[in-house]
Amino acid sequence: MVLSHAASDSDVSVHSTFASRYVRTSLPRFKMPENSIPKEAAYQIINDELMLDGNPRLNLASFVTTWMEPECDKLIMASINKNYVDMDEYPVTTELQNRCVNMIAHLFNAPLGETETAVGVGTVGSSEAIMLAGLAFKRKWQNKRKAEGKPFDKPNIVTGANVQVCWEKFARYFEVELKEVKLSEGYYVMDPEQAVEMVDENTICVAAILGSTLNGEFEDVKLLNDLLVLKNKETGWDTPIHVDAASGGFIAPFLYPELEWDFRLPLVKSINVSGHKYGLVYAGIGWVVWRNKEDLPEELIFHINYLGADQPTFTLNFSKGSSQVIAQYYQLIRLGHEGYRNVMENCRENMIVLREGLEKTGRFNIVSKDEGVPLVAFSLKDSSSHTEFEISDMLRRYGWIVPAYTMPPNAQHITVLRVVIREDFSRTLAERLVIDIEKVMRELDELPSRVIHKISLGEEKSEANGDNLMVTVKKTDMEKQREIINGWKKFVSDRKKTNGIC
Repeated sequence: MVLSHAASDSDVSVHSTFASRYVRTSLPRFKMPENSIPKEAAYQIINDELMLDGNPRLNLASFVTTWMEPECDKLIMASINKNYVDMDEYPVTTELQNRCVNMIAHLFNAPLGETETAVGVGTVGSSEAIMLAGLAFKRKWQNKRKAEGKPFDKPNIVTGANVQVCWEKFARYFEVELKEVKLSEGYYVMDPEQAVEMVDENTICVAAILGSTLNGEFEDVKLLNDLLVLKNKETGWDTPIHVDAASGGFIAPFLYPELEWDFRLPLVKSINVSGHKYGLVYAGIGWVVWRNKEDLPEELIFHINYLGADQPTFTLNFSKGSSQVIAQYYQLIRLGHEGYRNVMENCRENMIVLREGLEKTGRFNIVSKDEGVPLVAFSLKDSSSHTEFEISDMLRRYGWIVPAYTMPPNAQHITVLRVVIREDFSRTLAERLVIDIEKVMRELDELPSRVIHKISLGEEKSEANGDNLMVTVKKTDMEKQREIINGWKKFVSDRKKTNGIC
């Protein structure tokens, strides 16, 4: 099933100036061509179109890593043709994956003995990791309910309304009710007290977020654990916790080592983390680790032997590349605790530079918190004339990709802009971004406000003094168009008068 849509129906062929040296006929856009073309032409056609993509380094919407060291790039290219699931054929790659799982489990304080190995698996990202963790919770809950002779057809998960869409996917795909704790203005994460109140005998787990995608804030997993321990004692249930540490899992151990959010808390049974976010690997790698073997039901693990040896597997897909696993191992041994700590501290310092620069403009409220994922979420103090969406749109002219979005229910009336600070976002770029945002604000100040513009495109209204009489004068389409053109001509003319040429 094709979920994408064609960009244009006006031209069904692909043209390329440079490729015309090799190909004199146009290529069909949505059908495979009948004939082959030279490799140079194929490369040039694709390269030409890709130039219109945004610059990944200036994509401040994404948490995903966009830069790695050249040595790691070489390792990625050298292993790009290895299939990760061919464990018998590529035993060293399998060993590197197992080392990564154990390193991450120890990082999250898993209660492992000296000779005990961690329980976990590499995935294509945190979405798959969450699916696997959710399936483990569901199956374990079902097994217990069956043993007790109780109904097991209405499982639910308690989360905050700020969860990533993959939780909604899990709930819909695997028929689990999603019970969301609503947000409120000024409090954009799950309230632990409200979450525990929503727990019932059908709750397979409570999902806490270590690093909300909305504002980077860490949820209070320690308080959630303590409240849930009390409720479990009162009810006789044993409702567990899963921590979605997709963004914060590689941040908290280095910036906030004393923060209790991981396997130090007894009810935390599984944790997922994105290696391709602050694990500092290119897109395509995630991890999920369990507290111990008992938390991953054996019946969910498949054993295959047609590739040469018995291979246990617990994934939603089968074939995938090995390069990201190898890249993760490179980062873990290359950086170590010291290197990761330096990177995260640098990200936090650049976040502070950006936040303070925005505060000095006097135009924005800062929505993000100091403790959490290094990002800056901010909103306009006065959005009566222009909106955050206009700022986002105009920043693209300078190359910046800064998303604007509304908060989930019950805070959907709040709109924010968000800048994610990654390893490759320097202090210089932070200062440059503030300068460009100030330019955008000055340009917006010179434009008609949204309200005035809206009236000029539709109806002009006037109210007679002393009366309640409202007179409405409709404009013709030609008048609307002429007014818009004249307005922009004046705007451009005024800018030419004030801007020097160098």
